[in-house]
Amino acid sequence: MNIKENTTLGALKKSDYTPQTIQEEMAKNLRMKLKKGITTFDGLIGYENTVIPDIERAILSSHNINLLGLRGQAKTRLARQMTQLLDEWVPIVKGSEINDDPLDPISNDAKEQIVKLGDKTPVSWLHRDDRFFEKLATPDVTVADLIGDVDPIKASNLKLSYADERVIHFGMIPRAHRCIFVLNELPDLQARIQVALFSVLQEKEIQIRGFKLRLAISPQLIFTANPEDYTNRGSIVTPLKDRIGSQILTHYPHNRSIAKAITTQEVKISDLQKECINIPELAREIIEQIGFEARKSEYVDSKSGVSARMSITAMENLISTAERRLLISGDIKTSIRLVDFLGIIPSINGKIELVYEGEQEGAEQISYHLISESIKTLFPDFFPKIEKLEKQDEEGPYDDLLGWFFQDNQLFLEDTLTEKKYQKTLKEIAGIESIIKKYQPECKPEDHYFMMEFLLWGLEAFKKLNKYRTMEGFQFKDSLGSYISGL
Repeated sequence: MNIKENTTLGALKKSDYTPQTIQEEMAKNLRMKLKKGITTFDGLIGYENTVIPDIERAILSSHNINLLGLRGQAKTRLARQMTQLLDEWVPIVKGSEINDDPLDPISNDAKEQIVKLGDKTPVSWLHRDDRFFEKLATPDVTVADLIGDVDPIKASNLKLSYADERVIHFGMIPRAHRCIFVLNELPDLQARIQVALFSVLQEKEIQIRGFKLRLAISPQLIFTANPEDYTNRGSIVTPLKDRIGSQILTHYPHNRSIAKAITTQEVKISDLQKECINIPELAREIIEQIGFEARKSEYVDSKSGVSARMSITAMENLISTAERRLLISGDIKTSIRLVDFLGIIPSINGKIELVYEGEQEGAEQISYHLISESIKTLFPDFFPKIEKLEKQDEEGPYDDLLGWFFQDNQLFLEDTLTEKKYQKTLKEIAGIESIIKKYQPECKPEDHYFMMEFLLWGLEAFKKLNKYRTMEGFQFKDSLGSYISGL
């Protein structure tokens, strides 16, 4: 449709435009995309067979939707992408406060303008990007903010009686007529404010003060809620839940490969960082495993969840840690090291809620513990499993390496070692290179030293070595496990 030609009501009547509610519009465009095999929601990795089909069913049913899930589960992102199911342009009566359809007006102002001007009524066009409204539900939100109220200043300026509908100031929901309106964190909204939404959801009309106002508004309402909020701050009142057509549960990634794909998609890495810093695939696996360890940790409050943003910010911090070391050492290129993982602790600290035992240990210690547990979980995927009870007369795969430490040798890895010194220091350990060659023969040359460090951290996680943090770096020493074979 040529929007430049259809600038009056008369021209619009001659076009092929027909009025439709936003629910009908979204369902029409969704059907078209599904028939043509076009992806409806881009970038929402891991939701292809779970959340997205539920949303598509809700849209085809013309339902208002409540997205229920823990933090960092892309609820708001889902809602924002629904604008792609809208027509690119829709006509409105020019100057209308509530986006009146020229062929189906609902406000008195628009109706009076059409009666007065007829086919010459000016028409403007609204782009789909301008048809998205969002509000965070906070305790200070009022009915006036969402629905509307009488405006005494307007009444005074226009010399109108309070009985005149023109004194009404419309809130965000009426102004979102024919638009998508997202109300985030619904349980934070006071119960009496939630009650004000009943008529909007059920009768598709609004009630303001004592006015007998019947506006057949048609917004697409999307709510988001966190189950934790039901106990911490408030709840969704039962009659309101009853009026929401579909409640859709979101979730965290089901496995590391999905989590890794999400992080790779979302992480911000500069071209300079990509050029100068090698990121071993194993480092990416550890980053994602930290999130999985946190979600099952006894020290972390599982009801609060662990946001997917943790892995994203942790990866960004990991790369920045390596870049800082690169700048200090004067090297041209570097690879991620396990010592760099200390740089991600600030990213973990702010993303997890600790239970009482975790608070007692301290956020820093819990974050460090999660890194160690991730390495411990991944270790058997790369190297022989360390048995709890080893037979004394059998030769173990790590005997040469552990024997080197047993001979009172120590390893000290400074945080800012140059590449040459870092590699030379690791090579000095007897038996470590032969272990890598035997069990990880396909390890890339650029990842070789990261794998060595991973081996040391894994042996420490299984209590075969002792690892100490100093102000400058890490020190590895013989463990009592050399004398007592056990964990």
